[in-house]
Amino acid sequence: MARLTLNVTIDRPIGYDHEGTIYPINYGYVAGVMGGDGEEQDAYVLTAGDQPLETFTGQLIAVVHRADDVETKWVVTDFGKSYTADDIMTRIAFMEQYFESTLELVEE
Repeated sequence: MARLTLNVTIDRPIGYDHEGTIYPINYGYVAGVMGGDGEEQDAYVLTAGDQPLETFTGQLIAVVHRADDVETKWVVTDFGKSYTADDIMTRIAFMEQYFESTLELVEE
């Protein structure tokens, strides 16, 4: 998979409270791309800022594969920005701690 340019609609911005889980990053979906659960593809958005967003355009840098779930999660960030696998997993651990997840980095 290549580093695609993606537009993400944020439906769970930084600070969003979902049943007691507070989102420390922006989270949303890529409209028009269907995920494994039959809903639009979910995406974690990693940015340098800490502001809640409504939309975000960036590049796909990783795919989270869940062995115990039917869907994958995409990781999108600013153009030209890179994270290590450990950095990404640390930033998304608030949710991925509940799943058996592995991370696939997308080549530049």
